[in-house]
Amino acid sequence: MMTATGTTALPGVAAEAALAVPGVAALQPRLARRLAAAAAPTRADTTPPEAGVRADRAPDGSGWHIEVRCVLTEGRRALDIARNVHDRVTAALVTHLATHGAAEPVTVAVTVTGIAAWRDAA
Repeated sequence: MMTATGTTALPGVAAEAALAVPGVAALQPRLARRLAAAAAPTRADTTPPEAGVRADRAPDGSGWHIEVRCVLTEGRRALDIARNVHDRVTAALVTHLATHGAAEPVTVAVTVTGIAAWRDAA
């Protein structure tokens, strides 16, 4: 049986792995999360990166389905970056689950939600 730490940490593990991929500018929260943040304008924008990751149990309970929503930087092939995100997130989650005694299957879906314009600060 997996500990609570193991299950609640999945979005954070996935977010960290995705953000480490060259070409990933940010992770984008789902619409519901963005609407909730807009409804509370008194709070500073403190949306954590893991808000761009959704982790659900497979319907039959046999593993996990992870969705990662990425904003990419321009100048690189989106397909290559998305594949790299998929591979790195999958590897990080499998390692994390094994560390917590839950060697379960993981499926990862990567959605590219936008391309951020890269601007030279000079």
